[in-house]
Amino acid sequence: MSHYFSAEPEASTQRRDIAFTIAGREFSLVTTGGVFSADRLDPGTAVLLRKADLPGADAAGPFLDLGCGYGPIASVLATVAPRATVYAVDVNARARELAAENAARTGAAGRIRVAAPDEVPDEVRFAQIWSNPPIRVGKTELHAMLDRWLPRLAPGGIAWLVVARHLGGDSLQKWITERGWPVARQASQKGYRVLKVG
Repeated sequence: MSHYFSAEPEASTQRRDIAFTIAGREFSLVTTGGVFSADRLDPGTAVLLRKADLPGADAAGPFLDLGCGYGPIASVLATVAPRATVYAVDVNARARELAAENAARTGAAGRIRVAAPDEVPDEVRFAQIWSNPPIRVGKTELHAMLDRWLPRLAPGGIAWLVVARHLGGDSLQKWITERGWPVARQASQKGYRVLKVG
Protein backbone atom coordinates (compact mmCIF):
# COMPACT_ATOMS: atom_id res chain seq x y z
CA MET A 1 0.00 0.00 0.00
CA SER A 2 1.26 3.48 -0.87
CA HIS A 3 1.46 6.14 1.88
CA TYR A 4 2.50 9.78 1.88
CA PHE A 5 5.70 8.61 3.57
CA SER A 6 6.42 6.15 0.73
CA ALA A 7 9.43 7.00 -1.41
CA GLU A 8 7.39 6.67 -4.63
CA PRO A 9 3.65 7.06 -3.89
CA GLU A 10 1.14 5.65 -6.38
CA ALA A 11 -1.83 7.93 -5.71
CA SER A 12 -3.42 10.24 -8.28
CA THR A 13 -1.32 13.07 -9.65
CA GLN A 14 -4.30 15.38 -10.17
CA ARG A 15 -3.12 18.86 -9.25
CA ARG A 16 -4.92 21.31 -6.98
CA ASP A 17 -4.11 24.65 -5.39
CA ILE A 18 -4.23 25.23 -1.65
CA ALA A 19 -4.45 28.78 -0.30
CA PHE A 20 -3.79 29.87 3.28
CA THR A 21 -2.66 32.92 5.25
CA ILE A 22 0.14 32.93 7.83
CA ALA A 23 1.56 36.02 9.56
CA GLY A 24 -0.58 38.25 7.38
CA ARG A 25 0.85 36.80 4.17
CA GLU A 26 -1.13 34.85 1.61
CA PHE A 27 0.22 31.63 0.12
CA SER A 28 -1.04 29.56 -2.81
CA LEU A 29 0.71 26.21 -3.21
CA VAL A 30 0.15 23.29 -5.56
CA THR A 31 -0.41 19.73 -4.31
CA THR A 32 -1.32 16.32 -5.73
CA GLY A 33 -2.36 12.99 -4.29
CA GLY A 34 0.31 10.89 -2.64
CA VAL A 35 1.58 13.66 -0.36
CA PHE A 36 0.64 14.51 3.20
CA SER A 37 -2.61 16.50 3.55
CA ALA A 38 -3.01 17.01 -0.19
CA ASP A 39 -6.47 18.62 0.11
CA ARG A 40 -5.75 21.44 2.58
CA LEU A 41 -3.18 22.95 4.90
CA ASP A 42 -2.98 20.28 7.60
CA PRO A 43 -4.57 21.53 10.86
CA GLY A 44 -1.46 20.56 12.84
CA THR A 45 0.80 22.45 10.46
CA ALA A 46 -1.51 25.46 10.72
CA VAL A 47 -1.32 25.36 14.53
CA LEU A 48 2.48 25.05 14.38
CA LEU A 49 2.87 28.03 12.05
CA ARG A 50 0.52 30.20 14.08
CA LYS A 51 1.67 29.26 17.61
CA ALA A 52 5.44 28.75 17.29
CA ASP A 53 7.74 31.76 17.07
CA LEU A 54 8.42 32.38 13.38
CA PRO A 55 11.95 33.61 12.65
CA GLY A 56 12.49 37.32 12.16
CA ALA A 57 13.23 39.01 8.85
CA ASP A 58 16.94 39.23 9.66
CA ALA A 59 17.35 35.53 10.58
CA ALA A 60 19.97 33.83 8.42
CA GLY A 61 19.27 30.18 9.27
CA PRO A 62 19.91 27.66 7.99
CA PHE A 63 16.54 26.15 8.84
CA LEU A 64 15.25 22.62 8.32
CA ASP A 65 11.70 21.67 7.36
CA LEU A 66 11.77 17.98 8.27
CA GLY A 67 9.17 15.91 6.45
CA CYS A 68 8.40 18.90 4.24
CA GLY A 69 5.60 17.39 2.14
CA TYR A 70 4.65 19.83 -0.62
CA GLY A 71 6.46 22.59 1.26
CA PRO A 72 4.09 24.80 3.29
CA ILE A 73 6.46 25.20 6.26
CA ALA A 74 9.52 25.81 4.06
CA SER A 75 7.58 28.34 2.00
CA VAL A 76 6.51 30.26 5.10
CA LEU A 77 10.01 30.21 6.65
CA ALA A 78 11.65 31.42 3.43
CA THR A 79 9.07 34.20 3.09
CA VAL A 80 9.27 35.59 6.63
CA ALA A 81 13.08 35.21 6.75
CA PRO A 82 14.20 36.30 3.25
CA ARG A 83 17.93 36.06 4.12
CA ALA A 84 17.72 32.46 5.28
CA THR A 85 18.43 29.17 3.57
CA VAL A 86 15.79 26.51 4.23
CA TYR A 87 16.40 22.80 3.71
CA ALA A 88 13.14 21.04 2.78
CA VAL A 89 13.66 17.33 3.43
CA ASP A 90 11.33 14.45 2.63
CA VAL A 91 11.65 10.76 1.70
CA ASN A 92 8.75 11.15 -0.77
CA ALA A 93 10.00 12.00 -4.28
CA ARG A 94 6.67 13.51 -5.35
CA ALA A 95 6.62 15.72 -2.26
CA ARG A 96 10.12 16.97 -3.11
CA GLU A 97 9.05 17.82 -6.67
CA LEU A 98 6.09 19.81 -5.35
CA ALA A 99 8.18 21.53 -2.66
CA ALA A 100 10.62 22.69 -5.36
CA GLU A 101 7.75 23.95 -7.53
CA ASN A 102 6.20 25.76 -4.57
CA ALA A 103 9.55 27.31 -3.67
CA ALA A 104 9.56 28.83 -7.14
CA ARG A 105 5.94 29.97 -6.73
CA THR A 106 6.84 31.87 -3.56
CA GLY A 107 9.95 33.42 -5.13
CA ALA A 108 12.30 31.44 -2.89
CA ALA A 109 13.65 28.83 -5.29
CA GLY A 110 17.22 29.95 -4.66
CA ARG A 111 16.92 29.68 -0.89
CA ILE A 112 14.82 26.52 -0.40
CA ARG A 113 17.05 23.50 -0.91
CA VAL A 114 14.84 20.48 -1.48
CA ALA A 115 16.55 17.20 -0.63
CA ALA A 116 16.15 13.58 0.32
CA PRO A 117 17.45 12.92 3.86
CA ASP A 118 20.79 11.53 2.68
CA GLU A 119 21.39 14.53 0.38
CA VAL A 120 21.82 17.07 3.20
CA PRO A 121 25.55 17.72 3.74
CA ASP A 122 26.74 16.23 7.02
CA GLU A 123 28.38 19.46 8.15
CA VAL A 124 25.20 21.55 8.03
CA ARG A 125 23.90 22.57 11.47
CA PHE A 126 20.49 24.17 11.79
CA ALA A 127 19.49 27.28 13.70
CA GLN A 128 15.94 25.93 13.74
CA ILE A 129 14.22 22.66 12.85
CA TRP A 130 10.51 22.72 12.05
CA SER A 131 8.44 19.57 11.73
CA ASN A 132 4.97 18.13 11.71
CA PRO A 133 6.51 14.67 12.02
CA PRO A 134 4.97 11.61 10.34
CA ILE A 135 3.57 9.97 13.47
CA ARG A 136 1.94 7.19 11.45
CA VAL A 137 5.30 5.73 10.39
CA GLY A 138 5.39 4.17 13.86
CA LYS A 139 7.20 4.98 17.06
CA THR A 140 10.46 3.22 16.12
CA GLU A 141 10.90 5.12 12.86
CA LEU A 142 9.75 8.40 14.38
CA HIS A 143 12.26 8.13 17.22
CA ALA A 144 15.03 7.19 14.77
CA MET A 145 14.19 10.26 12.68
CA LEU A 146 14.36 12.60 15.66
CA ASP A 147 17.54 10.92 16.94
CA ARG A 148 19.09 11.60 13.54
CA TRP A 149 18.09 15.26 13.15
CA LEU A 150 17.82 16.85 16.61
CA PRO A 151 21.60 16.48 17.19
CA ARG A 152 22.08 18.62 14.07
CA LEU A 153 20.79 21.70 15.83
CA ALA A 154 23.46 24.38 16.06
CA PRO A 155 24.45 25.54 19.57
CA GLY A 156 21.49 27.52 20.87
CA GLY A 157 19.28 26.11 18.15
CA ILE A 158 15.58 25.33 18.59
CA ALA A 159 13.30 22.67 17.14
CA TRP A 160 9.57 23.27 16.77
CA LEU A 161 7.38 20.16 16.57
CA VAL A 162 3.61 19.72 16.40
CA VAL A 163 1.96 16.45 17.41
CA ALA A 164 -1.68 15.55 17.90
CA ARG A 165 -2.38 14.75 21.54
CA HIS A 166 -4.38 11.64 20.61
CA LEU A 167 -1.47 10.41 18.48
CA GLY A 168 0.99 10.57 21.35
CA GLY A 169 1.98 14.21 21.72
CA ASP A 170 2.46 13.92 25.46
CA SER A 171 4.39 10.65 25.31
CA LEU A 172 6.64 12.10 22.61
CA GLN A 173 7.38 15.09 24.83
CA LYS A 174 8.35 12.67 27.61
CA TRP A 175 10.55 10.63 25.27
CA ILE A 176 12.40 13.74 24.01
CA THR A 177 13.00 14.81 27.62
CA GLU A 178 14.36 11.36 28.44
CA ARG A 179 16.80 11.72 25.53
CA GLY A 180 18.30 14.71 27.35
CA TRP A 181 16.68 17.53 25.36
CA PRO A 182 15.02 20.43 27.16
CA VAL A 183 11.45 20.53 25.88
CA ALA A 184 8.53 22.78 26.72
CA ARG A 185 4.94 22.82 25.54
CA GLN A 186 4.62 26.13 23.71
CA ALA A 187 0.91 25.81 22.99
CA SER A 188 -2.07 23.46 22.88
CA GLN A 189 -4.81 24.08 20.35
CA LYS A 190 -7.40 21.96 18.55
CA GLY A 191 -5.96 18.79 20.07
CA TYR A 192 -2.38 19.55 18.99
CA ARG A 193 0.71 20.11 21.10
CA VAL A 194 3.36 22.55 19.89
CA LEU A 195 6.68 21.53 21.43
CA LYS A 196 9.77 23.73 21.69
CA VAL A 197 12.96 21.64 21.91
CA GLY A 198 16.32 23.13 22.84
